[in-house]
Order: sequence, then structure tokens, then C-alpha cells
Amino acid sequence: MKRFLGTAALAVVLAAGTAQAQQVTVKIGVLSDMSSLYADIGGPGSVASAKMAIADFAAKNKDIKVELVSGDHQNKPDIGSQIANQWADVDKVDLIIDTPNSGVALAVSQVVATKNKLFIVSGAAASDLTGPKCNANTIHWTYDTWMLANGTGKALVKTGGDSWFFLTADYAFGHALERDTMAVVEKNGGKVLGKVRHPLNTNDFSSFLLQAQASKAKVIGLANAGGDTINSIKQAAEFGIVKGGQSLAGLLVFSSDVNALGLQTAQGLVLTETWYWDANDINRAWTKRWQTERGAAGKFPTMIHAGVYSGITHYLKAVAALKSAADGKAVAAKMKEMPTDDPLFGKGTVRADGRKIHDAYLFEVKKPAESKYPGDFYKLRATIPAAEAFRPLKEGNCPLVGS
Repeated sequence: MKRFLGTAALAVVLAAGTAQAQQVTVKIGVLSDMSSLYADIGGPGSVASAKMAIADFAAKNKDIKVELVSGDHQNKPDIGSQIANQWADVDKVDLIIDTPNSGVALAVSQVVATKNKLFIVSGAAASDLTGPKCNANTIHWTYDTWMLANGTGKALVKTGGDSWFFLTADYAFGHALERDTMAVVEKNGGKVLGKVRHPLNTNDFSSFLLQAQASKAKVIGLANAGGDTINSIKQAAEFGIVKGGQSLAGLLVFSSDVNALGLQTAQGLVLTETWYWDANDINRAWTKRWQTERGAAGKFPTMIHAGVYSGITHYLKAVAALKSAADGKAVAAKMKEMPTDDPLFGKGTVRADGRKIHDAYLFEVKKPAESKYPGDFYKLRATIPAAEAFRPLKEGNCPLVGS
């Protein structure tokens, strides 16, 4: 009997030790714009999405402990790099996610490659992240400039918008969006009559809009985002640009922008997104949870917020499969190996270049009379299948992809 009790006690101790040994601790850092022009499209809303993804995963995976931190990159690549290095070296963060601002994202992508951590980009758009600047530690999740150009740009050219003038944010994101959209316009028989670049987070667009107006281009392409898009559209209305016969193409417009502008100002805008809060019952139910977590009943989540949730969900599945988060490159490889599947984006894949593949949607902003309730912003013009929504793998010049 004593021998039996001793053996049983030893078995309990060994089992406890094994359970402790198998428990994995993961640390995630949401790096975003918390206080400036991109705070509504990412920022605190991305933190809320991350908390939801962690909670949903933890409910079914008790052996993985997930910790969350957040930081404000202030739209400055040097500050973003400093935070990323601090998180990697001192705070032992395994995954950095979100990061609206392509200049910051490109800098952070270099840091994670050096430190062998993982970076999931939900907020930044530059298609170079899965092109010439790709690496094995970065995954681009939600959308990119190639997708936006080939959604909104192509649709407008094919419906008569064959002459363009670009109003472009003067940094990596704006340059990439302008470049990718120009290529689509010209490929489809349109002409680019000119372009002007504006400082990031400027309040006065008058001189830029006057140049666009004077060009007589049928379409003024807004290669900017967040607060810059909101301000340029508002000031274009003051100048009577649309009433004068020119169209505004919001090349990157979010539901939060439409909410801030109001339907009276935003009506008729054509835009491309990969997720919309009001598309189905699952998205609507998730949005209610997000609004509670965010503490903001009058706000609506963007595709960036949905991408943070989706990206973390797939990341944690890969960590669970590997039983480790220590090797960022190995986790990224597992994420590419495993098909993606989550409530918000459904089934998809992550390609060799790090590009997450899913459908995109061409929307038009409703007229006020067409909207039935707060947040009823869009009507669907077209679904762009996943196979067509993003740049073909062989055209990106990513070093990870064989010729």
C-alpha cells in the first residue's frame, strides 16, 4: 500500500511538472497610432480586437498563456523601431501586430527579421511588404496598395474615369498607392494628368485641391488615409469640386472615415475593403462585442481591427501547433503551412511571400436616404475573388519566391 501511494504521488508530481513544462507563454504587442490621424482606423480599437482574439483563444486553450502590451509609434519610423527593439530585447514580445503607417511598418519589418520575432501587418498598406522588401518574419494580413488600386482604380477607369490627378500623402504609403493606381489607370487606357504630394497630417489642403481642380482631370485620386482623407474630402466639398463635375476617388477609405464625414459628404464615394462590419450577422455580433470592449457604442470597427483579430487568431493556432512562440520564422512558416479559418474572414491562406489571401469588396457609400440605421454605410457593387484581389505571387519580386 505504501509503495502504491508513493508511486501515485510520484506520478502526480511528474504530471504537474509535465503540465508546467508544456505551458507556453506568448507575448503580443499592438504597435499603432494611438493619438493622431490613424488612431480611429487602428489605435485603441486594435487593442480591443487583440483582447477579444486572446480571450476567444484562451477559452479553448488553457495551456497557452497570452500577455498583451501596446505602444504608440507616433507615425515616426525611428520611434517604431525603438519600441520594436525594446519589445524584442527587454520585454520579450513574440509578435508585433497592426502598425498603420507604411514607413513605420517597413522599419519594424527589418527589426523582426533581425531579432527573429514575428510581425503581422494589419494597418499598413504598402505592397512592398510582400514585394521587394518581404522577409520570412513578416506577414501582411488585411489589405495593400495593389489590392486598393486594382479594386477602386480599375472600377473607376472602366466606368468612364479615364483621366486622373493624384493628391498623395508624401511618405511610403502614399507613394506606393499612387504608383500602384497609376499603373492600373494606364493599363486600362486612362491617363494621369498630374500629381501633388502633401505632408502627412496636414490641416490645409487648399493649394493641393486647387491644383487638382485646375487639371480638369475627371478623377482626383486621394492617395492618403485616415484624418488626411477626411480633411481632403471635407475641403473638396467646400471648393465645390464634385459639384463642378470632377469625381473624388478615396483610394483608402474606412468605415470610421465615413462615420466622421457623414453620409451627406461621403455619399457616392467608391472604395475597396476586405471586411465590413454590417456585411452579415457574424460581423454584426462581433461588432457589438467590439463596441463593448472598446467602450464606444457610436464607433464602428474597420477592416484593420478585424484583421488584428483574425491575424492573432491564426498566429495562436500556429503557436499551439508548435508548442512554442520562440522562433518567429518557424511560427511564420507554420502559419503559411496551415489554412486560415476564422469567423471574420472565413477560409484563406498565407502565401510564400507573406501575403494573406481573401476576398475583397467594392463598395459605394450610400446616400443619406438609403441608410436605414447608424453605421449602414455601404452598398456592395462587386465582390473581388481572393484569386484576383491581390497581386499575383510571381509579380511581386519577393526574394522568398522562386522564379
